[in-house]
Formats: sequence, structure tokens, C-alpha cells
Amino acid sequence: MKRLLLKPLHCGISVANMQASIDWYSKMLGFELLSRKQVDMLKCEVAFLKTGDFELELFCHQDTIPLPPDRSIPDKDIQTQGIKHVCYAVENVAQLLDDLRSKGADIVFGPMEMEGTLIGFIRDNTGNLIEFMQKNP
Repeated sequence: MKRLLLKPLHCGISVANMQASIDWYSKMLGFELLSRKQVDMLKCEVAFLKTGDFELELFCHQDTIPLPPDRSIPDKDIQTQGIKHVCYAVENVAQLLDDLRSKGADIVFGPMEMEGTLIGFIRDNTGNLIEFMQKNP
């Protein structure tokens, strides 16, 4: 059987406030808004944001339910089944976390070394976890 080649295209994230999340991802991580529309069938607004070759699909449902508190704590979140977080490869985790801190980002922890790799976690404006990883050459 031929090996299937997959390339990440986008990550879907439910948010509490669409405009606030678009603003947050633009300010903190440099994403640009591609499209934004109401999808009546899903009872939500959907927006696509992009940085490089990667996109985020944001959902803001009209009856949104807040993120359970344990889902915004990395060590607790792994106890709950499902997708955990998006991780971005970066050149310098410490510098990025310093930059994000100066912009008011909610830093969970880091930089810290885990099995030879520097990592850091932040929360977006809804509490969703985001990881940054700096692999040592």
C-alpha cells in the first residue's frame, strides 16, 4: 500500500468572542484574517486566519459553552480525552515568551526543557492551550 502523505492544513478552535479572538491571534501570533461569515446551519460564526502555510478555523457558536477549567491547565488537560492543543515550532522559545508576556499574553509556563527540547505554553483569550517548541539542532 502506498504511504499517505499528509500536510497539516488548519486547526479548528471554538472561542467565546469572535472579534476578540481575531484581534488576539493577530496581535499575539501575527495571524491575518482570511474570511469571516455566519453559518446559520451550524448556529455559529466561522473565521479563517492564516500565518505562513497554516490556518486557524475559529468557531463562535451562538450558545457557546465555556471551556472547562481543567482544559486550560496542561497537566490536567491530558486526563480528558480529545485533542489537547496546537503546537508551533519556533526558533527561540524564551524570546517568544518574553515578547508575548510584554503584549499581555497569559503565560502558563516556560521556557522549560523536556527531554532535550525547550517548550512553553500560553492560553489564548478563551483559555485554549497553545504550545511552542524549540528543538535543539
